[in-house]
This record gives sequence, structure tokens and C-alpha cells, in this order.
Amino acid sequence: MELTERIQLLLDEKFVTDEAFADCFIIEIELKPGNTLNVFLDSDSGMTFEKCQKLSRFLEGPIDENGWLGDKYVLEVSSPGIGRPFKFQRQYPRNIGRTLVVTQTDKTQLTGVLKSVDDVQIVLAHQVIEMDGKKKKEVPVETAIPFANIEKAVVKPAF
Repeated sequence: MELTERIQLLLDEKFVTDEAFADCFIIEIELKPGNTLNVFLDSDSGMTFEKCQKLSRFLEGPIDENGWLGDKYVLEVSSPGIGRPFKFQRQYPRNIGRTLVVTQTDKTQLTGVLKSVDDVQIVLAHQVIEMDGKKKKEVPVETAIPFANIEKAVVKPAF
């Protein structure tokens, strides 16, 4: 069994057996050169620094005991961060009100504020430019995008 699979099994068990982490889920586990293990997690209630810290300590035990990464390694447990694309539908509800950049399967992109999410789609509020005689004007619209049409969605950082 690969190390990433072992880590996934440990975390899945922790999420089932420890109520404090019941709403947590794995986004990605990466083993990088130089013995660096990156574990990206999220939570329906928000991934706090404290949760990341406790889960990092939880993983250090089996990693050290079993020598999975040797004596020198780097373990980073964190939330996925703004630049990482969403991987699961359950990531969308916590981001209602934030601006997303959505690339659809036909390669068109739409940037807008996430207004709502249901089992089959998201709704983005954005502006379109329409002609009013010879003048251009921005008109607010809401566009529904089925999950089946989403290739990639990322939170657009606000500066």
C-alpha cells in the first residue's frame, strides 16, 4: 500500500471515530521529493489552524512509529487555500458570497459571486454588458451552471 493510501485510511478513520473531526474531508494528499508530505483537508464548518495542528500531530505518530518517511521529513497539513480548484461539491456551500472563476467544460470562463448551490448546480451573479442605444450598460444577471459543466472552479482573491 502506498503512503498516501495509508494516510487516507488513517484520516478517514479519524473523521469517523472522532466527533471533533466528523465534518472534515480530504482534498488531496501529495508526496513530494525531499520527503515532503502535503495533506490538504477541508471541513464543512471551516478548517481552522487548530484542526490542522491536531491532525498533523495525529499523523506524526504513525509516520514516526512505522518509519514511513525516514528520520527527516516535512509534514504540512492545511486547508487547500484560495488558489486550489474545488474538487468536491461539498466545498461550494461554504463559499457562498465569494467571487469564483468557473471554467466550464466548453472552456468558457465565467467570473461571478456564488449566490447559491444545490445538488445539481451553482448560481453565479455577474454583470453583462448590453447596448442601450449607442451606450453600453452593465446589467446584473444570474447564471446557473450545472456541476456536470464545471471543469474547474477557484475562489478569486479579493485585493
